[in-house]
Amino acid sequence: MTDLKFLQFQVTWMQLISPCFWEEVCIILQLGFVGIILLPLVQKIVSKTSRNIAAQASKDYPIVAKVSLSYRASIVCSSLMLCIHVLKLLMLLYSMNDTRCNSKLEAYSSEIVPVISWAVTIIVVCLVPKRKHIRFLWILRTWWAFSFFFSIISTVLDTYLKTEEHGYLKMIDYANFISLLPSFILLIISIRGKTGLIFIDSHNIAEPLLSGKTDKDSNKRRGSPYGKATLFQLITFSWLNQLFSVGIKKTLEEDDIPDVDVKDSAEFSSFAFDQNLKQVREKDGSTNPSIYKAIFLFIRKKAAINAMFAVISAGASYVGPYLINDFVNFLAEKKTRDIKSGYVLALAFLGAKMVETIAQRQWIFGARQLGLRLRASLISCIYKKGLVLSSPSRQSHTSGEIINYMSVDIQRITDFIWYLNIIWMLPIQISLAIYILHTSLGLGSLAALAATLIVMSCNIPITRIQKRYQSKIMDAKDDRMKATSEVLRSMKTIKLQAWDSQFLHKLESLRKVEYKWLWKSLRLAATSAFIFWGSPTFISVVTFGACMLMGIQLTAGRVLSALATFRMLQDPIFNLPDLLSVIAQAKVSADRVASYLQEEEIQQEAVEHVPRDQTSFDVEVDNGKFSWDPESTNPTLNGVQLRVKRGMKVAICGAVGSGKSSLLSCILGEIEKLSGTVKVSGTKAYVPQSPWILTGNIRENILFGNPYDNNKYDRTVKACALTKDFELFACGDLTEIGERGINMSGGQKQRIQIARAVYQDADIYLLDDPFSAVDAHTGTQLFEDCLMGILKDKTVLYVTHQVEFLPAADIILVMQNGRIAQAGTFDELLKQNIGFGNLVGAHKRALESVVTVENSSKTCQDLGSDGESDTDLTSNAQQLQQKHGSDRLHPQEITENGGKLVQDEEREKGSIGKEVYWSYITTVKGGFLIPIILLAQSSFQVLQIASNYWMAWASPPTSETEPTLGMKFVLLVYSLLAVGSSLCVLVRAMLVAVTGLWTAQTLFINMLHSVLRAPMAFFDSTPAGRILNRASTDQSVLDLEMASRLGWCAFSIIQLLGTIAVMSQVAWEVFVIFIPVTAICLWYQQYYIPTARELARLAGIQRAPILHHFAESLAGAAAIRAFDQENRFIKANLGLIDNHSRPWFHNVSAMEWLSFRLNLLSNFVFAFSLVVLVSLPDGIINPSIAGLAVTYGINLNVQQASVIWNICNAENKMISVERILQYSNLASESALEIEECRPHNNWPEVGTICFRNLEIRYAEHLPSVLKNISCTFPGRKKIGVVGRTGSGKSTLIQAIFRIVEPREGSIIIDNVDICKIGLHDLRSRLSIIPQDPTMFEGTVRGNLDPLVQYSDNEVWEALDKCQLGEIVRAKEKKLDATVIENGENWSVGQRQLFCLGRALLKKSSILVLDEATASVDSATDGVIQKIIDQEFKDRTVVTIAHRIHTVIDSDLILVLSDGSVAEFESPAKLLEQEDSLFSKLIREYSMRSKTFQQLRKSA
Repeated sequence: MTDLKFLQFQVTWMQLISPCFWEEVCIILQLGFVGIILLPLVQKIVSKTSRNIAAQASKDYPIVAKVSLSYRASIVCSSLMLCIHVLKLLMLLYSMNDTRCNSKLEAYSSEIVPVISWAVTIIVVCLVPKRKHIRFLWILRTWWAFSFFFSIISTVLDTYLKTEEHGYLKMIDYANFISLLPSFILLIISIRGKTGLIFIDSHNIAEPLLSGKTDKDSNKRRGSPYGKATLFQLITFSWLNQLFSVGIKKTLEEDDIPDVDVKDSAEFSSFAFDQNLKQVREKDGSTNPSIYKAIFLFIRKKAAINAMFAVISAGASYVGPYLINDFVNFLAEKKTRDIKSGYVLALAFLGAKMVETIAQRQWIFGARQLGLRLRASLISCIYKKGLVLSSPSRQSHTSGEIINYMSVDIQRITDFIWYLNIIWMLPIQISLAIYILHTSLGLGSLAALAATLIVMSCNIPITRIQKRYQSKIMDAKDDRMKATSEVLRSMKTIKLQAWDSQFLHKLESLRKVEYKWLWKSLRLAATSAFIFWGSPTFISVVTFGACMLMGIQLTAGRVLSALATFRMLQDPIFNLPDLLSVIAQAKVSADRVASYLQEEEIQQEAVEHVPRDQTSFDVEVDNGKFSWDPESTNPTLNGVQLRVKRGMKVAICGAVGSGKSSLLSCILGEIEKLSGTVKVSGTKAYVPQSPWILTGNIRENILFGNPYDNNKYDRTVKACALTKDFELFACGDLTEIGERGINMSGGQKQRIQIARAVYQDADIYLLDDPFSAVDAHTGTQLFEDCLMGILKDKTVLYVTHQVEFLPAADIILVMQNGRIAQAGTFDELLKQNIGFGNLVGAHKRALESVVTVENSSKTCQDLGSDGESDTDLTSNAQQLQQKHGSDRLHPQEITENGGKLVQDEEREKGSIGKEVYWSYITTVKGGFLIPIILLAQSSFQVLQIASNYWMAWASPPTSETEPTLGMKFVLLVYSLLAVGSSLCVLVRAMLVAVTGLWTAQTLFINMLHSVLRAPMAFFDSTPAGRILNRASTDQSVLDLEMASRLGWCAFSIIQLLGTIAVMSQVAWEVFVIFIPVTAICLWYQQYYIPTARELARLAGIQRAPILHHFAESLAGAAAIRAFDQENRFIKANLGLIDNHSRPWFHNVSAMEWLSFRLNLLSNFVFAFSLVVLVSLPDGIINPSIAGLAVTYGINLNVQQASVIWNICNAENKMISVERILQYSNLASESALEIEECRPHNNWPEVGTICFRNLEIRYAEHLPSVLKNISCTFPGRKKIGVVGRTGSGKSTLIQAIFRIVEPREGSIIIDNVDICKIGLHDLRSRLSIIPQDPTMFEGTVRGNLDPLVQYSDNEVWEALDKCQLGEIVRAKEKKLDATVIENGENWSVGQRQLFCLGRALLKKSSILVLDEATASVDSATDGVIQKIIDQEFKDRTVVTIAHRIHTVIDSDLILVLSDGSVAEFESPAKLLEQEDSLFSKLIREYSMRSKTFQQLRKSA
C-alpha cells in the first residue's frame, strides 16, 4: 500500500513541535474571536447611558424584524455546530482515546472553547434584529469562514490518521463529517454577508434596508427575483424557475423578462465607476485618470469573492485524482480491508464533487455578473465622453470607430473578467497536481513539472504573435466598419451616382485585409490547440520515462492517479493560451478605450454664463479668436467683437465659407477659443444648418424631452407652418420618422427642428440658415409667424443667404474671411457700399428677372395684402385636396399600419431552424470537410482511450506483482498511440479553422452583396445600427467563434461516449442509472432551450438600439449640448443598456441554472458507479481497469455538462448566423445591367422625359406620394419644378433615377422605358446635384472622381467652374487635401459646390438640381446659375428650387401640389392666369422683397 509521504511528513512535523500543536492553534484563534466579539458587549454593559437610550428608543419606536431564510439558516447551522461540539466534548469526557493530544487540559480546552465560541455566535446572531443590522458583523463572517476551513483540515487529518492506524472510523469522526455541511452553509452566508432581514416599525411601514432599492426603482413594472432570492435559491439558481415556467408556455417577450437587481443596473454601475474615476483622479492629481486603476477599484470586491469560489472549486477538483491510488489499492486489497472504508472513499469523492459543483457555478455566474456591471459602466462612460468631445478629437475618431469601441472592445474587456479567475486558479491547480504526483511518483513529479513548464513556455512566443495579430484584426475591422458606416449613411448618393460597384469593391478589399489577419490568427490558434491537446500525453511520456530511469516502479494505481492528474493539468495548460490571448486582446482594447477617454473635451469654461439680472446683453464676444484646428496658423474667426442686447434680431450673412456658422458655434462654445471672452445670459436653442432629426415620431422630436402643453404646442406648430403637413401625414404628428428623417422632405425636417427650438421657450435663439430648405411662401410664413411673431421678444441670431430677410433685422453682420467685415442696419450697410453691396446686387438682379417676367405677363394685378395671399393659397390648396382626396389611404388602412416607416427589428421565433444549421454547415463545398473533422476527432478519442487502457492493463496492480511486459515496450507503445492521437488533433484543428473562416467569409460576402443591392426603401426603414450590428458583432462571432463552438458540440459528445464506453465496460450496472439520468438531462435541456433561445435573441436585438442611439447622439452632440439635454440623453442611454442587460443577464443565469442541475445528476451517476465498484465481490473486476473507469468518471460531470452547455451555447451563437442569413436574402433592386436591353452608348441624346400615369408610394402601407403624374419634359429645355414643401418634388426626382420604383405608370427617356433597362445604365447616364450634399472621407480628388475616370486638369477645371479652385489651391495638399467623415471640415455650401463639380465632370445629357443652391448665398447662387446656363445649354436641366429666380427663366414650369400636377406651362402663360399657384408664388416672392426695394430706392 502506497504511503502518502508528504501528508505524513506534515503531520509528523506538527507532532514533533508539540503533540497538541493543532489543539493549541485552534484554542488561540477561537479565544481571539470570543474576545473581539465580547469586547463591544462589555463596553455597552459598562455604559449605562447608552443602555438607557437604547431602551427608551425601543420603547418609543418598537421594531419588528421579518426574518429571512438566510438569517434562519445562520441560527440553525450555528446551533447544529454547538450541538456537534457539545457531543464531541461528552465523547472526550467518556474516552480520552479519541484524541492525539496527551494533555487533558488542552484536549478538553480544544472542545470547551468551540462550545463557548458557538454559544457566543448564537447570542450575537440573535442580537442582529435588535441592532437592525442589514449585514452580519465582519468578525462573525470571518469566524464562519475560518470554522469551515478548520473543519475541512481537521476532518481530513483525523480521517487519514484513523485509516492509517486503526482501519476504521469512530463516532467522533462521523461527527466531524456532519459538521462540514453546516459550516459550508455558514461559509456561503458569510460570503453573501446580508442578513436578509426586513424591519417593520410600529406603523407597519417596511424598510427594505437590504434590497438597497430607491423609491424610483421600487415603482418599476418588473421586480428582480435575483434581488429577492434566498440563500438556497442563489445556490441552486431556482429564482429563475418562474421565468422558465413562462418561457415553456409561450414565446418570451421583452415585458416577460424581470429587471436586473439594482446593483446590476446601468445607473448604479455607471455612478460607481464615475466615483472610482473621481477617486483615482484625486489620488493621482491628474486630469486623465488611469482607466486600469478605476477598473481595479470597480471590480475588486466582487472579483475577490469570485476568486475565493474559484480557488475552492480548483482545490476540490483535485480530491478525485488524489484518492484514485487509495481506491485502486482498496479494490486490490478488498479481502483484507473493511468495506466501510470503501464507502467512506466513495463519500469523499462525492463530497468533493458537490463542493466543486457549487463553487464552480458560483464563480462562473459571479464573473458573468461582474462583466455585465463593467460593460454597463464602460458603455455609459464612452457615451458620456462622446457628448463632450472637442471638434479635433471628434475628427480623429469616426462614428464607426467609436461604435466599435462600444461593441467589440468592451466585449473583449468583459471577456477578460471571466478569465481573471483563471489567473488565481492556475498556480493552485499546478501546485496541487505536482503535490499529488509527488505523493504517488516521488521525484518523478519533478519531470512532470519540467514538462508542464516547457509546454507552458511554448505559449510566450505564440501569445506575443497572437497579440500582434489581434491588434491588426482590430485595426482592419475599424477601417471596414468606418467604411461600412459611411456607405450606409450615404447610400442614396451612391445609388444616384451609380457608384454601387465601386464601394462594394472598396468594402471587399478592406475585408480581404481583415481576412488575411484572421487567417493568420486562426492558424496560430490551431497550432496552439495541437500543442495543448497533445500536452497531457507529452507530459505523461516524459514523466513515465523519468520514473523508469529513476527506478520508480509504475503500479496501476500510480499510473492511473498520474493519468487523472495529467487530465486535470490539461485544463490549466489548455486555459493558459486562451488566458494569454484574452489578456492580449483585452490590453489592446483597454488601451484603445483609454486613449479615447483621454481625448480632449470641449472647453467647458469657453463660455461664461451671466445671470440675467446682472446684464442687459444676452450675448457678448470681446476680441474673440477661435479655431476649429488649434494647431493651424490661420484662426477660423479672428478679432470678433459682438454685443447683442436682449430681444435683438441679428442677421448674419456673407459668402460661402466666410465663417457664419462658426460665429454661432463660438457662442455655443463648440469651437475652440484661443483668446478673448464669450458671455451668454440665458438659455439657448439652436437650429443647425443640416437638420438633425431623431428616430421616433414628430411630436417627440418637437417636445424634445419637455412636457406636452397643448396650447403651447399648437402655437408652435402653427408658427412653424407644420399644420398642413400634419394633415397630410397618415398619423398626423404621431407619424414615425425614419432614420435621420429619411422619409421627410428637406423643408419638413428643417421646420420640425425649428419647432423643436421654439417649443423650448429659450432666451436666445441661434438659427443656422433656417430658410434654405423651404419654399418662398413657407419661408415668409416662418419669418413672419415664427421669427417676428412667436419669437418677437427673444434674442435671435440667424444666418441667412436670402437678402429679403435682412431688412427686418436690428443689426446685420457681414462675414468675410473669418472676420465681421461690416455691421449695422440694412440702411447703414447699403450706404457703406462695400462687400454688402455685392450680396444685395446679386439679389437685386435675381429679383429684377422675376419682376421682368411678372410685368411682361398680360394681367399684372395690384399686389394684395399678406392675408389675401394667404387665403387664396389656402382655398386653392383645399380645392386640390378635395380633387385628389380619393387617392388618399383609407382610415382603416392608416390605423392598422400606424404610419410607421421603421418597423420593429425582425426576430425569428421558436427553435432555430435546421435549415440555418444546414446552411452554415454546407456553405463551403457542400460540407465535404465535416466528416473528415469528425473522423479526426473520433480517431483522437479512440487512440487516447487506447493509450490509457494500455497503461492500466500493462502496469502491475501492486508493487509486489511482477509486470507481464517490459516497461520499455509498454512505454514505447504508449508513446506511439499518444503521438498518433496528437496528430489527429492537429488535422482537426486546422480543418476547423479553414472551414470556419471560409464559411464566415462566404456568408459575409453574401450579406454585403445583398445589403448593397437592396432597394432604397430598405435603408429608409432600417436603422443603420441594425446593419452595423450584423457587420460587426455578429460577423465577429462567425469569424472567431462559430466554427469552434459547433465543433465542440461534436467533440464533447465524442468524449462523453468514450467515457461511458470505458465505465460501462467495467461495470455494466452503470447503464441502469445512466439511461434514466440521460433522459432527465435531455428533458432539462428541452425545458431550458425555449427560454434561453428567446433570451439570446432579445439580447441580440436590444444591442442595436444602444449603438443606434449612440450614433444619433454623436451626430447631434452640438444640438444636445446647446439645449442642455445631456442628462436626458445619458439617462436614455442607461435605459437602453438595461434593456440589453435584462435578457443577457437572465440568459447567462439560465445557463448556470442548467449546468448546476446537470452537474448534480452526473455527480449522482459517478457516486452510484463508485458504490457499485465497492459493492461488487472481490475478483469480479480487474482493479486496474476499475481504476481507469474512475479516472474517466471523475470528469463525467464536466463532460456531461459540457455536452449540453456546448449545444446550448452553439444554438445561442447560431442566432448570429440566423441574423446574417436574414440580411443575405433581402429583396434586391433590379439588375444593374440587362444585356438584352442595354441602351446605345450616346443615350440619352436629346433628353426628353415623358411621365405616363405615374404613381409612387414609399411602402405598401403608406399613402401615395405622387398620384397620376402625366406630362413630358421636352429635350434640351430647362424645366423648373416648384411646389410647397412636401408636395412630392424630391420624390419625382427619385422616380427618374428609380430610387423608388413606380407603383403604376412609366417614365420614358428618349423612347426608352427606364424600367426595362439596368439601373447602372440608367443612373450613370444622368447627373444630379442632390438636396443633401454628401462627401466621403478621403481626398478632394476622391470625392469628385471616385472612379478615377478624369485627368487632374479636368478636375481642376471643374473646381474652378464651381468656385472652389482657389480654396483647394490654398490647401497644402491641393487635390489630396483631406476630407473628414461627412465632409465636416468643409462648410455645407462648399459641399454643395463639390456636388456641382461632380456633375460638371460627368457631362450628362440630363442634369437634375434638387434644391442644389439652397445652402449658398445669392452671389454664389448667381454664379452657379450662370455656369449651369453655359455648361448645360444644350442639355435637359430639371431644377427643383425654393428661390423663384432660379426657375423663373426656365422654359417650362411644373407646379406640384399634394403629389399631383397642379400646373405645367411656360412661366409667361402661368403668370397670365392670376389664380394660378405659380402667380401666387411669384407675388409672394416679390412682395417679400417689397421692403427691400423701397429701402433700395431711398438709398
